[in-house]
Amino acid sequence: MKRLRHLIEYAAMRVLLVLIDSLSPRGAERLASAIADVWFSAGARRRDIACGNVRRSGIATDEMEVRRIAKHSFRHFAGVITDSLKADKLLTPDTWRDHVELDIPPETMALLQEPEQGLLLISGHLGNWEVAAKVLSFFKPVVGMARDMDNPLTDALMKKRKGSDEFTLTPKHSTDMGRLLTTLKSGKLLALLIDQHAKRRGMMVDFFGSPASTHTSHALLHLITKVPMCFGYCVKTGPMQFKLKAFSPIAATRTGKREDDVRAILEKLTAELEEAIRAYPEQYLWAHRRWRN
Repeated sequence: MKRLRHLIEYAAMRVLLVLIDSLSPRGAERLASAIADVWFSAGARRRDIACGNVRRSGIATDEMEVRRIAKHSFRHFAGVITDSLKADKLLTPDTWRDHVELDIPPETMALLQEPEQGLLLISGHLGNWEVAAKVLSFFKPVVGMARDMDNPLTDALMKKRKGSDEFTLTPKHSTDMGRLLTTLKSGKLLALLIDQHAKRRGMMVDFFGSPASTHTSHALLHLITKVPMCFGYCVKTGPMQFKLKAFSPIAATRTGKREDDVRAILEKLTAELEEAIRAYPEQYLWAHRRWRN
């Protein structure tokens, strides 16, 4: 039965890819919104998580506004998937400037343009992180972290479609610190998301005023390697139109107390993410369980 389910999912994915490739950016956006509206109506558990997270953040308290933000968040996430699929063919070294506006300070751009300089880029589930990674890969090789799909057939299909030597993925739960250190030492950009629940491995850091278990690996990598680290995100501004914003490298003070230094870095990065989410609340993935007991 599992094999049959995988074959059905694989066939459905092939059909979806053909459909998305045949649609215009605006048509793909409409398809994504329609699918998301069904998901929002039928998926009570995720809908409740999203609405609960919006309330908890304090961004909205009126129930109609809470529901509106949550619903648009569902639409946006569906759009992240379709836009990322279209980006595989629409964003090339020659055409990406027609779709993406850059807002990057000179000191960060200099790091991107230095072939031998490694860089840590920290972001969250805001905007379209896949498009951001693809565009940045035109400046220097990008390594991201992601969990493999449960279906090996669809997983292989998607990896083959992306097929870029300049944008590669390493397992989400990889504990091979040596591999990450090698990535940075070889002059690549390591892109990590800060807002994934770290379970017992993380450090409790306030996120919109509520403690959340936060991964410490990126802060430790920065402290150990002294490789520059900055925060950034890529928001959608129209059909296949985006704005990629990056900040200046953070100035981390090393006190000799590693736990204090890590906490200071995490608090700064989390504050920058919160500010970005407040500016674009509909483009944040509220349906994931950032806070857990």
